[in-house]
Amino acid sequence: MFSFNYDAGASAIMVWLVWIGVFAILFGANELARRFTVIGFVCFIVLPTVLSVLWFTVLRDTTYTDWFHLAKVYSSTAGCIGFWCIRHVNGTNKKTGKTWRLSDYKWALCFPALILAINILEAVARDIEVGINYAQGGILADEAMYVLGGPWNYMNAIAGILNIITITGWLGITVRKVTKKDGSKDMLWPDMLWFWIIAYDLWNFAYTYNCLPGHSWYCGFALLLAPTLCAFTIGKGAWLQHRAQTLALWCMFAQTIPSFIDKGAFAVSSTYNTTALFFWSFAALAANVLVVIYMIYKVVKTKRNPYTQELYTDLKKYQEIKVLAE
Repeated sequence: MFSFNYDAGASAIMVWLVWIGVFAILFGANELARRFTVIGFVCFIVLPTVLSVLWFTVLRDTTYTDWFHLAKVYSSTAGCIGFWCIRHVNGTNKKTGKTWRLSDYKWALCFPALILAINILEAVARDIEVGINYAQGGILADEAMYVLGGPWNYMNAIAGILNIITITGWLGITVRKVTKKDGSKDMLWPDMLWFWIIAYDLWNFAYTYNCLPGHSWYCGFALLLAPTLCAFTIGKGAWLQHRAQTLALWCMFAQTIPSFIDKGAFAVSSTYNTTALFFWSFAALAANVLVVIYMIYKVVKTKRNPYTQELYTDLKKYQEIKVLAE
């Protein structure tokens, strides 16, 4: 599946150690950003503002400037800013004296689902683009890397669309209550449970392997595992927040120092094995079909609208997250 850059002096041990380092840094940076309000503000408002100036001035000859990379870094950052606001923005109505929180407004709770769907659609469009334009293989228009298009692109594009269809219960998004052990005020999404997250991870890994084959070792492996592990352990129920924060931080790093993943000893490329390409896209499609079937089953059984109500309220994992809320 992957090919290490032995010609540049790499060894399997070295590359694995770097992978572990990337994973640990992403996990740790997410922890700091979610637990400390000021660090979150600096990471997702101050830092991208400063870096944007650098990307379009002194770094313009080395950074990525194609539509996809720019859309990804800014959409993920926009998600982080929106989620930060849902978690922390509040005030007092001067006329009534009543306190209010942004998380109390339904229109604000539509934002996480919308930004998530947009992010998935960006990748779906890229999969289709690669499938149509690079069926015989070729270098991407932005000269980032070689890609090999095929039926796997279309399978994975369908998986991405199904992943959007199965986004449910966003009006149930809430904020984690503050305790002595955790003062993060995470943005909890109780209806976004493990089966949807696994289906997303399979789809997104297949997408990176199809369309970003030279980056998928890090952005398709380490970058997906970090938020998922956090969501299944110390940061339960806040997978989307963890995903957005780690994605934004990684994209900012990759925009600033693209040579880390494109050149040198630690760059890891794909073997372009068509069996592997087909397998991961098929697995992603199969997983998302299963989630669609389960969603339909729950809709019929509970008679709930998955887009205006929470659907999985009877599940133990849902209830484990719900008790963490304010």
